[in-house]
Amino acid sequence: MRFRERGLVWLWLSAVVLILDQLTKYIATEALTLYVPQKVTGFLNWTLLHNKGIAFSLLADQPGWQRWFILIMASVIVIWLLLWLYNSSRTLKLHNISLALVIGGALGNIYDRAVLGYVVDFIQLHYTDYYWPAFNIADSAISVGAVLLIIDTLFRKQDKEHNESTSG
Repeated sequence: MRFRERGLVWLWLSAVVLILDQLTKYIATEALTLYVPQKVTGFLNWTLLHNKGIAFSLLADQPGWQRWFILIMASVIVIWLLLWLYNSSRTLKLHNISLALVIGGALGNIYDRAVLGYVVDFIQLHYTDYYWPAFNIADSAISVGAVLLIIDTLFRKQDKEHNESTSG
């Protein structure tokens, strides 16, 4: 399969996610005060936070080993996703978009962790006194990409089963 026929042609989307993520983190860092919420709506705050852990700040209270562990694990996963994208046909659009979103988001958080030692989070959703952990554009891209990948996997499997049952 030639390069133009491979899923890697969708890496432009990863680059867009990475650029938007880093741009919004820069703006948040310059415009917000650490740990001071800025109310946007009744359910959304801009709140600058530094997350030294993984999702939901897990491992954030560790003495520092988690930075390197998370960096290595995230890098290995990105390499695996790049190989998966490389082996995918360009025509599997939803599949490739899903992978590209996850790759772009992961690279955004890898960059933060490698350069800063923590991930910059600034989007905080809440309902009355119940707060969702703060997140960023990279986290959003990873989450949307993962959900789309699940949807693609389920529907492509159903389409394949449907085609096999109607052709046999």
